[in-house]
Amino acid sequence: MDDRPPQTDLTPPATLEDAVATEIIAHRLSAMAHEMVSTIHRTARSPFVKEAMDFGVGITDTRGNMIGYPRGANTFAIDRHFASLVDAFDSLEPGDIIGTSDPYLSGGLVTHNPDLDLMQPLYHDGTLVGFAWCFAHLTDIGGAVPGSLGARLSDIYQEGIRFPPMKIVRRGEINPAFEKIFYANSRIPDINAGDFRALLASLAVAEKRMAELCKKFGAKGIIAASDRLLDYGAEKARAVLRKIPDGVHEFWDYLDDDLITPYPIRVRVRLTVEDGKVEIDLTGTDPQTPTSYNLPTHGRCHYWFMLKLTTMMLTHDPTIPLNSGIYRSISAINPPGTILNAEFPDAVGFRTPVAIRTNDAVTGALLSADDGLLPAPASGCTSTLVVSEYERGSTAPTVKVIQPMRGGMGAYRGRDGIDGRDVTINNMQNHPIEVIERDTGVVIEHYDIGIDTGGPGRWRGGCGQRMRLKMTRQASELILRGAERFRFTSWGVAGGGPGQAYRLIVNEGRANERRMGKLDRISLDAGETLTVCMPGAAGFGDPLERPLDDVRRDLLLGFVSTQGAEEFYGIVFDPAGEIDEAATTRRRSANKTAPSRFGFGAHRLAWESVFDDSIMTALTQVLHVFPKSRRPRLKEAFFDTVLECSPLEAIVPQMPDHSVEMRARAHGELNRLIHMAQSLREK
Repeated sequence: MDDRPPQTDLTPPATLEDAVATEIIAHRLSAMAHEMVSTIHRTARSPFVKEAMDFGVGITDTRGNMIGYPRGANTFAIDRHFASLVDAFDSLEPGDIIGTSDPYLSGGLVTHNPDLDLMQPLYHDGTLVGFAWCFAHLTDIGGAVPGSLGARLSDIYQEGIRFPPMKIVRRGEINPAFEKIFYANSRIPDINAGDFRALLASLAVAEKRMAELCKKFGAKGIIAASDRLLDYGAEKARAVLRKIPDGVHEFWDYLDDDLITPYPIRVRVRLTVEDGKVEIDLTGTDPQTPTSYNLPTHGRCHYWFMLKLTTMMLTHDPTIPLNSGIYRSISAINPPGTILNAEFPDAVGFRTPVAIRTNDAVTGALLSADDGLLPAPASGCTSTLVVSEYERGSTAPTVKVIQPMRGGMGAYRGRDGIDGRDVTINNMQNHPIEVIERDTGVVIEHYDIGIDTGGPGRWRGGCGQRMRLKMTRQASELILRGAERFRFTSWGVAGGGPGQAYRLIVNEGRANERRMGKLDRISLDAGETLTVCMPGAAGFGDPLERPLDDVRRDLLLGFVSTQGAEEFYGIVFDPAGEIDEAATTRRRSANKTAPSRFGFGAHRLAWESVFDDSIMTALTQVLHVFPKSRRPRLKEAFFDTVLECSPLEAIVPQMPDHSVEMRARAHGELNRLIHMAQSLREK
């Protein structure tokens, strides 16, 4: 959003007085944002906002550039396209609050319908000095399914009500038509009303605090300091980005499927780096899906592409200010018609897995350049569990968020990954079990860290969470948002291994136990259970070099099993169950091999023995010649033909042994599609 040219040298303010004023204003703006966070946290109604804290706040300048952001925020959204909402209005007045929940008409500010974004202009003596911003994810805003988000939904109209940019509050008075329409289109209007009022309260806090700040520094002082803060952020950030070696760095990763076909969705990233300037080229990413695995970015360099770059910058320089200036040296090539640049009316509800996988691909590109820049990839999945159930005496189902489940964080050179806290996209808090069981008909029988889920390595990847839920009400439906990494697991770095895959088990330990594949919802009867095993993060470094004391600690704490210690870390146990150090050293020495740069899981290695980058790039390129409506079916037909419609579970393990004939069929199908595309162009 901040499109001014980057500076190459740190340029201090003109005077010491300016420097002191800028520092004071920067801290006051950050404190203002923190107070907004506290206000929403204390006054919101839904557990997803009040407990999980799926909301965001900030202060922007008059152009919509973020200048005041709370450190440690649960959602990292500094560079959202705030200007698109501001520019939608010819005039604004004190007391106005503008807002939107439309992913397409908001210009990319909003990314799916449940997110309601609000902005309030802040004035001093009639002069605009900036905007206060907040958003919250509303648990239900109507649509085809409870909770409004369904992976199989095919267009935006099915995903609940959308509010185009509009004045929600005019001169201090809430628009009554907005409220009536808003509440009439939700299954839980009273819950939404509480969250909406909490957002308004946070804006009121910002208005009051900005008025106090303006009394001290004046409108001109605030505006001048805002510009200096953005320049300073840009300079500090570029200094860190120069750590990335100049050149071209490429990587790609996969979503398991789109829930309609069993075939993966590929995200491809090409980073071109020169003297701290980074271009993210997303050409080669798969076309949009007919389901809701699409991200509406309007072709921009979207903040959800840059989370891992942000992580890198703030890790290598924690003093970088949190403002829009830090992205001034980053640009993107983001072609239309892919899952990363959805086109109206594509469904976009499940855009989170798409954003996560894009950041995993960015991680791979950065680690290809220098494996000291970032940790190994995290679990690659956040999975929010929602229950739709009938309460006693009710004729309509209620919708409640049970838990935002998490995997682990990737290992780093010199440090194990964090267990159970994948913060790739956000840092939402867990719901206390007491709150879940009080508010729903769900009993939590088990909640722990999944043993052996973290990728093995000299430094172990973080383990994923594990939860077993028991239904107590009939006709309950569990909705799993964002379940991923069932097949294409996180990948290890510098000899490290991949994390364990996502697993779902119905009635675990019973005679009627069933292991499920990827799904987005499941109906369960009273008394049935569902065990959710989140995927683990990747390991870093050779696991045979992991110190024995670290393995002992993992065994004691339940992060690694005896079997896992033997299989992954080469541990030998004596008859008493203790580690035999001499035998372990001999086994480890005998099994030593040269470490691979990336430790891909078996499924990815088998898949790419046939569908390598050249074939997939050619397929993506030719698919984009065809009309948007035909691309998904042509892609499905391509894989059906090459794999002869074989079930993936059976055919993928055989692919390395049959790669020659399969690749020949793939090239034949590509040639057929190319001829079809040429005929289409001629017409």
